[in-house]
Amino acid sequence: MNIQSMAASATPLREPNARHTRAPLVSLRNINKTFANGTVALDDVSFEVRQGDFLSLVGPSGCGKSTALRLISKLTSPTSGKIEWHGGVPAAGDIGFVFQEATLMPWATVWENIYLPLKLKGVSKADAEAQIEEALTRVNLLKFAKSYPRELSGGMKMRVSIARSLVVRPKILLMDEPFAALDEITRFRLNNDLLELWQTYDWTVIFVTHSVFESVFLSNRIVVMSPNPGRVFQEIDVTAGYPRDELFRTSPVYSANCRVASDALEAAMKIGPQSADGAHL
Repeated sequence: MNIQSMAASATPLREPNARHTRAPLVSLRNINKTFANGTVALDDVSFEVRQGDFLSLVGPSGCGKSTALRLISKLTSPTSGKIEWHGGVPAAGDIGFVFQEATLMPWATVWENIYLPLKLKGVSKADAEAQIEEALTRVNLLKFAKSYPRELSGGMKMRVSIARSLVVRPKILLMDEPFAALDEITRFRLNNDLLELWQTYDWTVIFVTHSVFESVFLSNRIVVMSPNPGRVFQEIDVTAGYPRDELFRTSPVYSANCRVASDALEAAMKIGPQSADGAHL
């Protein structure tokens, strides 16, 4: 049974909405990235992100997933190739970045940690109050506003990190394995919360993960990358609509999409490193 027939037999889901047919937001065109020590992180990488996409980058360590995020965020520049923003390069506040570690200031309260990006923009505490309260409410941490990071669980710390990105109301959210260190139950809960936030705020999300299962649950598109150096191996459209919940995790269409992504990742990992002329070593 193919994916389409399995999808038809699964629990009905809402068809993908109009966001998935929107115009391109940013395109990576023939990107190469070589670090100062000679390591080639990315080799001729091209893919496109549409407005409103939830796009996951999946691949083994060393395939350049995090490097791609840093290029999109303008934290570094490509050695060659072009990053093309359709409609103009976004302002700094239009891009939010959530890292694998929550990177909170241990001496500051939850409220003060979330206030930081607004403080850097010159927003007073009084003017920031409503935005911070909304962000805390969205991540279910309002009653922990006066708590310190040492008093929070790992999942709660990550919620603070998400709220800190949320408070500036970004158009694009870049997430570099944000849930990798969390237990499975917490990870599932945050996956659900993230999808709800994505749909509420109409973000474009680019999400790095090692997990095929996580990428299929979250994404409408998946870019599978191969390592040494990092290249795009395959792009996958996830054949399921939204919303997605715990029933989706046990549905035939979820299983079928996981199989497609798993097969692609397995094939990508079998590709060995290449020499400078493109031949396999």
